[in-house]
Amino acid sequence: MVTAIEIPESAIDTLRTALRGGLLSPGEDGYEAGRAVWNGMIDRRPALIARCTGAADVVAAINFAREHELPVAVRGGGHNVAGSAVCEGGLVIDLSPMKGIRIDPVKQTARAEAGVLWQEFDHETQAFGLATTGGTVSTTGIAGLTLGGGVGWLMGKFGATCDNLLSADVVTADGRLLHAAAGENEDLFWGLRGGGGNFGVVTSFEYRLHPVGPIVLGGMIMYPLAEAGRVLRFFREFTSTAPDELTAYAALLTAPQGMPVIAIAVCYAGPVEEGEQAVKALRSFGTPIADLLGPLPYSVQQSLLDAAVPSGRRYYWKSHYLSEVADDAIDAIVEGFASAPSPFSILLLEHHHGAISRVRPEVTAFAQRSSPYDLIVIAGWENPAETGANVAWARELLAATRPWSDGSVYVNVLDADESERVPAA
Repeated sequence: MVTAIEIPESAIDTLRTALRGGLLSPGEDGYEAGRAVWNGMIDRRPALIARCTGAADVVAAINFAREHELPVAVRGGGHNVAGSAVCEGGLVIDLSPMKGIRIDPVKQTARAEAGVLWQEFDHETQAFGLATTGGTVSTTGIAGLTLGGGVGWLMGKFGATCDNLLSADVVTADGRLLHAAAGENEDLFWGLRGGGGNFGVVTSFEYRLHPVGPIVLGGMIMYPLAEAGRVLRFFREFTSTAPDELTAYAALLTAPQGMPVIAIAVCYAGPVEEGEQAVKALRSFGTPIADLLGPLPYSVQQSLLDAAVPSGRRYYWKSHYLSEVADDAIDAIVEGFASAPSPFSILLLEHHHGAISRVRPEVTAFAQRSSPYDLIVIAGWENPAETGANVAWARELLAATRPWSDGSVYVNVLDADESERVPAA
């Protein structure tokens, strides 16, 4: 329980006047929407929500929180499963109104403000046939994903999102606005690339872009769940020789028609004709129930998994990196998914290789560079009465696969009850 902190109305009025973007308090229009985040499990009531439109608003909000000893949460896209974008009884620094994006197609760079979502970022960069590694769900914010490292469909070819970060503007806890880049505030720049969101409030990000799309080879092939063990063994062999351009995930989920399936989803970051050769073995494997693989816009590839994890559903995640996908591990994964209490739950096995694995661990704060697979247990459900069963399922499945884990975890998938695992991240 957070102790209520009395703040003089005069001080709140002063902050309200200082903010160009406005200030929300309980009972005001927009407050309920302002405290809602992607994970419907999160139900916190901040004392104030500062709707920031630029760095000056952020400085004013930070100074106010410091002077009145308020807990602070920073909201970018609001997609973090732990609900770190909102706090109980404190001040939410809401960056979601900050949507500026500027593309330099000659230098192949982009400067984007911290409230931008990946689908908005990709919309602008794809106008020039450019992109950088972004999230696998297009409604994810660029800020949280980048600060935690950033994995996605282009990581094999171009590395993590943080590997493509050229600079950042940051408001520190003492209200200073700093520029962090190679050669300028280098320690801060190191921490921003994978260390999470505890070094200040980043107001804008500058990224390196790469020629991608507008058409890529992507999509997924689905098989009946009864074939899951065989498909995962094939996935292990298929990814072991994958070129940098090819990123692949395996997913156990329930199709929209209500049928449990296993899918292999891929994206080839190169010419479509070369991609067809790279997925030839996948195309000829087994007897799929649906082949949705082919040329498609990169923006569509980026939204491939959106429908499986809609905003407002209740979520609880567990994850760890796997040093290998042994036969026994595959059996544990398949058996675990079969026992899921909710049809909305997903097991995702991401393959990490290529450029993301060639960066030395000490170069950035994102140090998970050598583990070839990340297993993400996504418990999703709608009825609050089913919370206990779904949380227990996720925990039990993670425990069942722990023998094959290297002990590390990706900071962006840590849930709210995992503070003891922060060192592992």
